Amino acid sequence: MSLAAVPVQAASGAPAAGEAILRRQRVRESAARTYARSFPIVPVRAHGMTVEGADGRRYLDCLSGAGTLALGHNHPVVLEAIRRTLDSGAPLHLLDLATAEKDDFTSALFESLPAEFAARARVHFCGPAGTDAVEAALKLMQTATGRSGALAFTGAYHGMTAGALALTGNVAVKEPLPSGGEVARLPYPYGYRCPFGVGGEAGADLAATYVERLLDDPSGGVVAPAAMILEAVQGEGGVVPAPDGWLRAMRRITAERGIPLIVDEVQTGVGRTGAMWAIEHSGIVPDAMVLSKAIGGSLPLAVVVYREDYDGWRPGAHTGTFRGNTLAMAAGAATLRHVAANGLVERAAVVGERMAARLRELAAELPVIGDVRGRGLMLGVELVDPAAEPDACGARPADPALAVRVREACLARGLIVELGGRHDAVLRLLPPLTITDEQVAAVLERLAAAIAAASTGGPTGGSANGSAGAPTVRGNR
Repeated sequence: MSLAAVPVQAASGAPAAGEAILRRQRVRESAARTYARSFPIVPVRAHGMTVEGADGRRYLDCLSGAGTLALGHNHPVVLEAIRRTLDSGAPLHLLDLATAEKDDFTSALFESLPAEFAARARVHFCGPAGTDAVEAALKLMQTATGRSGALAFTGAYHGMTAGALALTGNVAVKEPLPSGGEVARLPYPYGYRCPFGVGGEAGADLAATYVERLLDDPSGGVVAPAAMILEAVQGEGGVVPAPDGWLRAMRRITAERGIPLIVDEVQTGVGRTGAMWAIEHSGIVPDAMVLSKAIGGSLPLAVVVYREDYDGWRPGAHTGTFRGNTLAMAAGAATLRHVAANGLVERAAVVGERMAARLRELAAELPVIGDVRGRGLMLGVELVDPAAEPDACGARPADPALAVRVREACLARGLIVELGGRHDAVLRLLPPLTITDEQVAAVLERLAAAIAAASTGGPTGGSANGSAGAPTVRGNR
């Protein structure tokens, strides 16, 4: 059957029931809801990359649960692992007691990690969201070093709880809140909008030099920190990949100064970037990795994996009631092994480069596309005002209003994409690693049509409840 977003046979009254559900959501749920504003649909069924709404339309999902669904929706391997666990009578909740399911998940996880890191690693099961794993990683390093501050980067996103939010770069979500602790903000290498106005490799070199000089300056204002935390590819920050050389520089700088390095792999992990873990592109070995999203096979799960040297916690130092759901561990183990055994990491690299190449061709045709970037199946398309004057690096001002129109036009064409970046002007593509060649072609065709329609001022063919004027908060950690 064609991948077009055509109406499908739906139960009688389903569209009306969907509208009623949406109305109740608007009345009952908080003003902080996000994705529901962008995508006013009520999913009733999903398989792989396809989501069917109560309105009887099918959509290709390039959001994938904000990167959670490595295998797409309801993959047979995941469903079989869940059913097997349920049928076995295994307890679904046992705090942090040892179970066969936890042991199997831990084995699968350690098998997937870079060998040098896994050989001396410990794992801590946290509350089931990435933000709690970030909090745990910070507390771990504070305990180990006796220090309290942290180094974090412009454009960072690490979660919405107090400590993780302090590390996050987005000012809009932090303004109403008291400070979450002393954080030194460092420049992240963002080639298209280089903080030093030079771009490229030179900009990344300057960013590394700045960090090193600042940390060594006795009047630089930075107290010795408990840790540095970074993302190898910034997701919410606009799909900005860090150059491998810069990552190696950060590892050298922190190691030389006795600063633990935490890498947040919540969104980049499990094959997303064309490597099982994004650190593998650069070859660095961090002191800790924060993992969530895809490691639970679509169910909530979060862990910190760290060098055993730092395991100085006392019992109960970071605890919580939901530390490793049995179903999530079973689904996660199945996902990790399926990704590794079926070459999905390598496919993500190949398909991601193919999509990026087509998007770069599209940028040559459509001047509203300022930049195409990413790694593997983590791609970003930054939309700009082509009539505006470029800056010193050749970048034109972001166009968030256009981005909203493109998102609406995509939805009208049966394509779910979300926005991100400094000005919410980056179209983020996070398709499942299982995306087929036919689906790749459909995604690119629909995206090209949506950008063309939205940028020429013609009708987008749909509408959403989002607003170009309000900051978008995503991540769902």
